[in-house]
Parts: sequence; C-alpha cells; structure tokens
Amino acid sequence: MSYLIRLVAVLLLAAPLAAVAQESTAEPVDALQVLSYLWIAICCAMVLIMQAGFLLVEGGMVRSKNAINVILKNFTDVGLGTVGYWVFGFGLMFGANESGWLGTSSFFPVYETTGESLNLLYQMMFAATAATIMSGAVAERFSFLPYIIGAFFVTSVIYPIFGSWAWGGTTTFGGDQLGWLADLGFVDAAGATVVHSIGGWCALGALIIIGPRTGRFSRKGDVHQISGHSLPFVALGGFILWFGWFGFNGGSVNEDFSNLGQILLNTHLGAIGGICGALAWLVITKRGFLMVMVVNGCLGGLVSITAGVDNLAPGYALLTAFAAGMFVVMSGEILNRFRIDDAVGAVSVHGFCGAWGTLAVGLFYQGDMFNVERIVAQVVGIVAALVWGLGASYLVFAGLNKVMPLRVSTKMEQRGLDISEHKEIGYSDFVITHVKADQ
Repeated sequence: MSYLIRLVAVLLLAAPLAAVAQESTAEPVDALQVLSYLWIAICCAMVLIMQAGFLLVEGGMVRSKNAINVILKNFTDVGLGTVGYWVFGFGLMFGANESGWLGTSSFFPVYETTGESLNLLYQMMFAATAATIMSGAVAERFSFLPYIIGAFFVTSVIYPIFGSWAWGGTTTFGGDQLGWLADLGFVDAAGATVVHSIGGWCALGALIIIGPRTGRFSRKGDVHQISGHSLPFVALGGFILWFGWFGFNGGSVNEDFSNLGQILLNTHLGAIGGICGALAWLVITKRGFLMVMVVNGCLGGLVSITAGVDNLAPGYALLTAFAAGMFVVMSGEILNRFRIDDAVGAVSVHGFCGAWGTLAVGLFYQGDMFNVERIVAQVVGIVAALVWGLGASYLVFAGLNKVMPLRVSTKMEQRGLDISEHKEIGYSDFVITHVKADQ
C-alpha cells in the first residue's frame, strides 16, 4: 500500500514536468517554474472545493423545503457563470486596457502554455466565487431562472469590469497600462474587494429589489427568526471554506514563493480572529453563543484578511480579522433595521468585511503603516466597488424584473421552492406518502 502511495506521488509530480517539457524543448526545465505550476493547479482545485463549502453553508441555513433550490443555484451559477466569464469576462478584465477602465481583447481565450492556461483557470475560480455569494443571500424567494440569468451578468460583466480597474494590466494577460485603481495605488492581494465585496454588493442590490421573505418582518418592525434546517451542514461548510481559503489566498504567492509562509499563516489567523471577534461581540451583547454567527465570523475574518494577506504582519492580520468577526454580527443587525433580509449573512460577511479588510491594508501596511496616500487609494477603491457593484446589480435586476418576475408567488414560497420549481425534494422522509395495499 505504501509503495502504491509513493508511486502515485511520483506520477503527480512528474506530470507538470512532462507538460513543461512538451511546451519547449529549446530551454531547460526550470524546477521552480514547475513547482509554481503545480502549486497553482492545487490552488485551483482548493478554490473549487470552496463551492462545496458554500453549498453546505447556504443549504444548511435555509429551510429543508428550499435546500435543492439553493444547492442547484450554486451548481448552475458556477457552470454558466464560468462560461460567461470565459466568453466575455476574462477579456473585459485582463484584455488590453489602454483606457484603464476595461479590457478590449482576449475574448474566448485559448492558451497553449501551461502557465497561461493555469492562470486563466485560476481566474475562472475567482469569478465563480463572486457569483456564488449571491445565491444564499436571496434564498427562499428568488425564482431559479431569473437568478441564473442575473448571476451570468454578474460573472460576465459586473465583476470583470471592476476587476479590470484593480487588477487589469497587472498580469501577463494585459498590456502595460494598469487599471485606473491599480494606477492610483489600490492594493487588494487576493480579492477582498474585487471578489468578495463585489459579490456582496451585487447580493445587496438583488435583495433591495426582491424584498424580504414572507414572515421575516412584522408590520411593527419586529424581526422574526427563520432558522435553517441543518446547522451541522453550516459548520461543515465553514470548515471546508476555511480549508479552501488556503488555495484562494495561496495562489497570490510571489514567483519565488518567498511570501508563501506569511500568506498561509495570515489566512489561518484570519479564520481564528474572526471566530474570536464574533464570540466577543456575542458576549458583549449577551445574545448567546450562536453557532451561525460564529461560523460567519470565521468567514468574515477570512474575507477581511484576503486583501492584505501578503503585506500585513501576523499581529495586525489577527486584529483585522477580530474586528471583522465583530462587524459580521453588527452589520447583520443594521441590515435587519432596514428590513433587508439576507438569508445567510452574505452581505455582512463578504460586502462589509471585504471593505473593512481593504481599508485595513492602508492602515496596517507592513513597513509603511498609516500612509495617507495609500489609505485614500483604498477608500476610493472601496467606494468605487460599492457604487459599481450595488448600482450595476440594482439596474440589472430591476430591468430583469420588468421582463420576468424575480420573486416567486406567495403560494410557491410557502410550499417551498424545491417542489414548486424543481418537482423534487431534498428529504423524502419529510413527506407523507400513501402506499396502496395489495388486494
């Protein structure tokens, strides 16, 4: 058995070497380059595994009658959204960007080298994450078909255009002209704002259009708790996301891997700090130790550290995540006051914590703390993401709502979207069946 394991390990390590050797026989194989290819490939797989984490977190936080609906939305927005990103989004984000506002080339990208193909794949995983953030927020009342059309627009247009501002021209895909935010000095190492805040603000735009779930708020303004059907799913999903985040952030490593240790350490401290921050705020407010809040605090800490994962000292990484864990609980309460019904806390975790983590880069940048110019650049990026993400998504969903209703009927909502839209159920034992006895 041990011999078989060693053989598989050798084959896995040899595969990238063979791929590089086939690309060019004129140059010697660079071992460090091969290691980089292997690491990015692993990171791509880990980010894809995060989709399973999102699926479990969102599926567990909704009622059993809506589990299939939210799970299928996770599947389809990854599939269709990735197609849209390949056709339109990647070119808008990383194409030649002479204006600094959007790319104008590299649509339908096809690359022959391993490095370019892996980078394309890695960016596809990021795009899929941005779309998935919405599915949980609008759960239990958003019709399936309009949702996947909206998610397609987010992945294909809204996300990549902002990405071109912050990341365009910064990779081998673009030209020498940086996006206007990058040129301003905006820093977002792995997408706290570019991926997570944009996803969160797009979810907020959809929530404003679609309104709260039936029974969530009373006419007097009271908030009625709607509990999910499987909190163990939520906890398991949180751990899977925690694991996958090492790949999400780890792909931003330097070419010589000199900062890999710092990135992975700060990622772990992000999760820990978020847990501690959520617990601290729950103690202060005497709300009890709510597991959903603690898991979301963990995710909020991970989101917050994503912007500065490679340029924050460990102590400040922990501090940033600790504050984010508190913000998750606080911002959820603020949204409730405005009667905005986020079924899973996605806006708090991704929108607010992504913005805070991006600001923290300007405040705690290693070796250059409290630099006013950097803080201003970060604030400009945060505001631009809010205005673009919320504004564009609001227009998309408002326009889509004119063509096809976004919200299901009250009857369908009461029956559950699994039966109403998919003609199937997630838990057959919950349904009373009648079996006719043999005569």
